[in-house]
Amino acid sequence: MLDIKFVRENPEQVKQNIKNKFQDAKLPLVDEVIELDAKLRAAKTEAEALRAQRNKLSKSIGALMGQGKKEEAEAVKAQVKQQADRLAELETSEETLEAELRERMLMIPNMLDPSVPIGRDDSENVEVQRYGEPVVPDFEIPYHTEIMERFNGIDLDSARRVAGNGFYYLLGDIARLHEAVLAYARDFMIDKGFTYVIPPFMMHGSVVQGVMSFPEMDAMMYKIEGEDLYLIGTSEHTMIGRFVDQIIPEAQMPLTLTSYSPCFRKEKGAHGLEERGVYRIHQFEKQEMIVLCKPEDSMNWYEKLWRYSVELFRSLDIPVRQLECCSGDLADLKIKSCDIEAWSPRQQKYFEVCSCSNLGDAQSRRLKIRIKGEDGKNYLPHTLNNTCVAPPRMLIAFLENNLQADGSVRIPEALRPYMGGKEKLERK
Repeated sequence: MLDIKFVRENPEQVKQNIKNKFQDAKLPLVDEVIELDAKLRAAKTEAEALRAQRNKLSKSIGALMGQGKKEEAEAVKAQVKQQADRLAELETSEETLEAELRERMLMIPNMLDPSVPIGRDDSENVEVQRYGEPVVPDFEIPYHTEIMERFNGIDLDSARRVAGNGFYYLLGDIARLHEAVLAYARDFMIDKGFTYVIPPFMMHGSVVQGVMSFPEMDAMMYKIEGEDLYLIGTSEHTMIGRFVDQIIPEAQMPLTLTSYSPCFRKEKGAHGLEERGVYRIHQFEKQEMIVLCKPEDSMNWYEKLWRYSVELFRSLDIPVRQLECCSGDLADLKIKSCDIEAWSPRQQKYFEVCSCSNLGDAQSRRLKIRIKGEDGKNYLPHTLNNTCVAPPRMLIAFLENNLQADGSVRIPEALRPYMGGKEKLERK
């Protein structure tokens, strides 16, 4: 959510930002919030004047009564009563105007960083750099669920009977590999100086509105029927929510956190063949990176976070590339974002495995998270997040890139301590 003062003083800049995101239907919101803001400020000014005058008149009533001027005192009382009625009207109006203003402000997208490429959707994202040599082996790479089945490692049929499409059972070595990747990612981030956290896996609706936009909420979130609770779609949400309405001493900045959680997502819509299996699912587990920092440090942290992803995937011998997200592909709260995509030898193309985002002060403004500066003044921190690993999708890249001609799967050296020292997985 933007600062209303910024919108008031820079309406054309805000409108151009909306155009850059190809959301022209939202352009009227800018004029609407400026009009609502003017009405709200006028109501507050009148209310403050009435309160001051009421206090002055109230004091005079006692003096008049003491002087025996009862009629004059009664007249002043009537005036005070009239002003009290008007003040009550203004206070009701303020509440209505504030609610309407906030509702519209939540719909206006955050200001994009000037470096973000302009484009309508993800088809116009820009490749920045590749890391590692993408290899297509001289033997066939089966579909990822077929690779898992060769190790007796997955049961989709039973999962459909138990929970429906979009769920899975992982078994044996594949299940162990899943947990090994998460444990390795956890320790990888701890070694980078991040604090390991296991957060709540549900949150209140007010926190949901603080960390994401309405379209994202509708497309992603599962609500607990009859309760003000939602299942998290990513641990970023409750990790940022942890600091709601808090004032953090500047000396504690930056806060660097890595969190484990299951994630639950609706994943509405139809998807292609390669996005079936365990690629796009309703439940998965993830290791996340979270940073709260001073505004002037956020772009440096953005660079660090996505580079951590590259380092981690390359340590598992998986080629990746960085893809800069264009304006139309960014969620409304983001000021800059990039995807890290892993190489798929089967598809002979890259696919998303990590998403790194800088959200500026949007989340901290919505959730009233503040930093107490050394000068005693409060200001808003910037928030950033990045996927560390999200198996089982990450397992697709791992299995395809480490599959051998004899059907075994090589275990890279970095992961072997988490797999009991195994150097490879043998077919069952």
